Amino acid sequence: MGYLLLFGAIAAEVAATTAMKYSDGFTRLWPSLLTAFGYVVSFALLARTLKSVQIGTAYAIWSGVGTATIAVIGLMLFGEGLSATKVAGILLIVAGVVVLNLGGAH
Repeated sequence: MGYLLLFGAIAAEVAATTAMKYSDGFTRLWPSLLTAFGYVVSFALLARTLKSVQIGTAYAIWSGVGTATIAVIGLMLFGEGLSATKVAGILLIVAGVVVLNLGGAH
């Protein structure tokens, strides 16, 4: 159940961050409200996740997967460039999450 909550927390954080881009510096009402709502939901779900998943593992997955997903969304929706450095960074994030998960059972 903890990892299902964590997935929800990641989805809410990604939606909130994407909405923040559309908020135009918090000058547009609905994207700004969606940003605030998404972060509240994300933190609430992350807090619930911490009842059953270790904090280091949960936070690494939440931030790492969220960061990698936002990088991909930046490429697909906002036309951001893709460089070898960006690919390497995303791969390092994913590798870090995997390593922390492997060590999380101890």
